Amino acid sequence: MTRPRVRLLVVVLAAVCAVSAAEPPRDTKDAKKDPQSTYEPRSRPGAGQKFLEKFVGDWDVEKTFYPQTGDPVRGKGECKQTMIHGGRFLRSEFTFGQGDAQTTGTGTIGFEPDSGLFTSTWIDSRSTRMSLRQSQDKFDGEQIVLFSRTLQEGGRETRRSRTVTRLEDEGRKIVHRQHTPGKDDKERLVMELIMTRKAETPRPGR
Repeated sequence: MTRPRVRLLVVVLAAVCAVSAAEPPRDTKDAKKDPQSTYEPRSRPGAGQKFLEKFVGDWDVEKTFYPQTGDPVRGKGECKQTMIHGGRFLRSEFTFGQGDAQTTGTGTIGFEPDSGLFTSTWIDSRSTRMSLRQSQDKFDGEQIVLFSRTLQEGGRETRRSRTVTRLEDEGRKIVHRQHTPGKDDKERLVMELIMTRKAETPRPGR
């Protein structure tokens, strides 16, 4: 190699080293833009959020409660569902009854793509308790199955339940059923919500 070429190679290498030294690693740059990401990394919506998007809209609700004895108790209500926080969570606002007998409830549900699990919370005007539920198995693309959870370390869940939520009638209906252990630990149906999309509400993607 001739001397001019050697000098040129040295200059090029020096320039590359200088740029590399001046350019911080990508992680460092991202951390400067969003310092919180080093402790709490960002995550993007996944397949679960795509499924939850189908729940968005205004719904008529038929609620049926099945007591251990006696006849089922039925009621009607409405629900408005929206995706929030950049499409990461579904929020559901329920209203049942009218006047002094009116009750309200708020649910949120999210999906963690890394684990493939859903987690939901529920609060309402009937109680000061907060309900927490989570999947046990990865999302199968067809239905959401949640089990009651407690945040108390070593605590026992005294209100055990399993809920199954499915879309039917090409997205025009949501069927939500909640089960609890009955006699001999066999499940019994406790509550059923049949949600029908309001006629004036366009379906997502239509």
